[in-house]
Parts: sequence; C-alpha cells; structure tokens
Amino acid sequence: MKRVSWPRPVIAVVVAAVFAVPLYLVLANVFKHGEAIAREPASLPLPPTLANIHAVLTRPDGLFWVSLTNSVVVTVLSILVLTVLSAMLGHYLARSAKRWTKVLTLVLLAGLMIPPQVILIPITDVLRVTGLMATVPGLVLFNVGYYVPFGVFVFSGFIRGVPVELEEAARLDGANRLQVFWRVVFPLLRPATASVLIFLGVWIWNDFIDPLIILGPGQGTTITTGIYRSIGQYQADLGSVFALMFLATLPVLIFYLALQKQFVKGLTGGATKG
Repeated sequence: MKRVSWPRPVIAVVVAAVFAVPLYLVLANVFKHGEAIAREPASLPLPPTLANIHAVLTRPDGLFWVSLTNSVVVTVLSILVLTVLSAMLGHYLARSAKRWTKVLTLVLLAGLMIPPQVILIPITDVLRVTGLMATVPGLVLFNVGYYVPFGVFVFSGFIRGVPVELEEAARLDGANRLQVFWRVVFPLLRPATASVLIFLGVWIWNDFIDPLIILGPGQGTTITTGIYRSIGQYQADLGSVFALMFLATLPVLIFYLALQKQFVKGLTGGATKG
C-alpha cells in the first residue's frame, strides 16, 4: 500500500494561503465601498463597484498619473543604464585574467552586502553637493550605483558559459571589441538580460524609502510614495487606497508576464553556468 505523505500538502496549502490572503484582500476591497471595507474587509465584493478605481483615475491632483509617470521614467532609465553597464562590465570581468579584476570583483561583492538605507544619508550629501538632490536623474544615478553589482554578477556568470571561440572567430573576421560584444555575445544573453530586467525592475518599482528621501516631499512622487501620501494623518479613503495599490501592481505584472519565458530560462541557465 502506498504511504501517503500528508505534511507536504499541508505545508503547501499554508504557504499558498500566506501569499493568497493578502492578494485576495486587495482584489476584494478594490471593488467595495469604503464603509463595507471597514465593516467586513474579508467579505466578497457584492455587488461590485468601479467607483474606487474611477476616483483614483480622476483625482483633481492627478496623484496616480504623476506617480505612474515618475515611476515609469525612473524604472525604465535605471534598468536600461544598469543593463548596459552591467553587461559590459560583466563581460570584462569574465574574460579578463588580470589580478586587479579579482579585487574589483570583491569590491562589487561588498556592495551587494550593504543595505541601501545604510548609505542613503552619505548619498544624499553627495547628490546635494552635485546639485542632483530632489531630481529624477539623482534617483536614477543612485539606483545605478547601488544595483550594478547584482547585474554584473548575473551577466558574468552567463558570459562564462559562452564559448570564447565565438569571440575569437569574430575578431579574426575584423570585428572590434564593441562589435564582438554587441553583435556576438550580447544576443546570447537574452535569458540573463530578462532576469536582470525583471529583478531590478521590480526592486526599483517597489522601492519606497529611497525615492521618498531623494525626491523629497515637494519635487515629485513615485507609485509607492504616492500610496503613502494618499493616506492622511487622521483619515483615509480605504477604497481609493486599495484601488491605488491594485493599479500600481498592473504595470510591473504585465512587464513580468512579457518576459516570463526568458526569465525562467535565465534562472535555470544560471544554475548550470559559471
């Protein structure tokens, strides 16, 4: 008789519930009136209403649209610059045999161990001196400086799995170093690129404390700080808050689904290469 292993299904249900319950609460309360949310937050939205979403999209101050625009600009610029710099630096570290590149690798590894909140105050001093404090370029530069070590390690691990003979053959055909990298190596790094774009895109999109401090209260808001600022000190429209959270997740969810196939390849490939 086959022995039934009951702990694993129970654990799977518990873990699934941990992730499913918050999602259910958000989805259910998006389509309920504010008084129903406060009275029965876990009940089904019967009858459902789109008033909360309409209220967020038509706010007089345009909080959602301003926050969405700033988040898109910051996230897109940050991940594009990070992808280019990380891929090129990762290629150099993977192919270079010089001793000082090991020191650079250790420095980058140390950068991964430092939480961004630890260096936030010194960074704000640097941005203030350079005139980039409370600006979108300042926030983008902060993201690039902090997250580039992660991208470098992902790309360098994949590049070590690319045969060197491909690059040598391109060099024999007359291609220079940049042409070898962009025309031969980089097209082979699509899974790694998707992994870097998704990880860094989600991290930067969901970042709260860094844009709150760097942009400041009067110079703009991102989607996460917009949710924070939609809550008053003494009162809050719960329906609008849940609707704003729901709308804030849609862009990054669509972005993930668009790159999901390459992202899965990147995870499985990174486990066997390097």
